[in-house]
Amino acid sequence: MARQAVSRKSLLSKPVKSIDLEDADSITKLVDAFKSASIQARNIGKAAEVYENMLTDGDRPTVIIGLSGALIAAGLRKVIRDLVERGLVDVIVSTGAVLYQDMYQARGYKHYVGSPFADDAVLRDMAIDRIYDTYVDELKFEETDRYIASAIESMGPGVYSSREVMSALSSRLRDEQSILYTAHRRGVPVFSPALNDSSIGIGLTLLHFRQLGMKESFVLDSIKDNYELVEIILKSKKTGVIYIGGGTPKNWINDAEVMAGYAFNTDIKGHSYALQLTTDVPHWGGLSGSTLEEARSWGKIQKKATTATAYVEASVSLPLIAGYVLGKKLYRGRKRLAFKWDRNGSLELS
Repeated sequence: MARQAVSRKSLLSKPVKSIDLEDADSITKLVDAFKSASIQARNIGKAAEVYENMLTDGDRPTVIIGLSGALIAAGLRKVIRDLVERGLVDVIVSTGAVLYQDMYQARGYKHYVGSPFADDAVLRDMAIDRIYDTYVDELKFEETDRYIASAIESMGPGVYSSREVMSALSSRLRDEQSILYTAHRRGVPVFSPALNDSSIGIGLTLLHFRQLGMKESFVLDSIKDNYELVEIILKSKKTGVIYIGGGTPKNWINDAEVMAGYAFNTDIKGHSYALQLTTDVPHWGGLSGSTLEEARSWGKIQKKATTATAYVEASVSLPLIAGYVLGKKLYRGRKRLAFKWDRNGSLELS
C-alpha cells in the first residue's frame, strides 16, 4: 500500500486536554472530556460518540445490543433496563445467563456481596454459588429452573424460537426493574441463540424429560432464530450494534449480515455503526477479542462504518456510555419500532 504523505505540523496539531473534574460534574460532561483525553478514556469517549451518531442518524438505524458476561451480578440490571425503557435499544441478543439472572431477580431473589477469596468447598456445602465476588442462592436457582420448565410447558407443544420463549417467560413477570419485563412491555424482541448453555437451558432439559415419549412436545428451533434475526436485518434501512463483551451474541449478530447476503442473494453491506466494550484482546485470534476492523473483511461491518472499541470491563464502561446517552436525552423524539411476527417468523417492521 502507498504511504500517505503526512506533515509533522499536522501530527502535532491537536493537544491532549487534561480532564477537569471541577467542570466535568456529570457523567455526560465527564465522557465528553474523555474524548480529548487518551488511552481508554478516549476510547470510551469515541464509543459514546458512535452510540450518539447511531441514535441521531436520520435513517433511524435499528439498534441491536449483544449482552454477555456477568452483567446482572455486576449490578448493571437497571442500566440495561433503562436503555430499553427509553427506546435506546431496539433488539436484545443475550447469553441465557444474563436473561436468567434478570428473571431470578424479577422473582424476588437477590445477588449478594461476596468475596473472590471465599472457600468454595464451604460455599458448596451451604448451597451458595459464587460469581467472582458475588453470591447467589443455589436453592432459589433450582426453584427458578423448575419454574421455567413449567412456564414453558404452558406454551403448549410446538416449534419455537428463543424469541418466542423469552417473550412467553417475560409476559409472566411483573417487576418494573426487570430487563425482560420492560422489553416485553415495550415490544423489544429478545433473542438468546445459545439458550441451551444457561440455567434456562436446564429448565428446558427438565421439560424435555417430562415430555419424553409424548407424540407432541416443545421444540426449541435455533435456526428459526437465524431466520427471525435476518428478517430484522432485511427490513431495517440501517443497523447499529453494541457489543457488551463478546461470545455468541456478538458473533451471531455479525453473522446475520452474512446469512442475509447468502440466503436472500441481496447486497448486504454490513452494520453501519458498531461499538464494543470488552476486556478480551485480538492477538489470541478468538472471536470475543476480534476487532471491528476484522469484521469488515467478512462484510459484517460496513467498509466505512463508524466504529469504536473500549477495552474497559463492562461494570465500569457501560454505565458511562449509558449515562452519556441518557444524560443527553437522546431518546427524545426517537420513534419506537413495531415488530409484528407471523407464526413462521416472518416480520412486519414499522
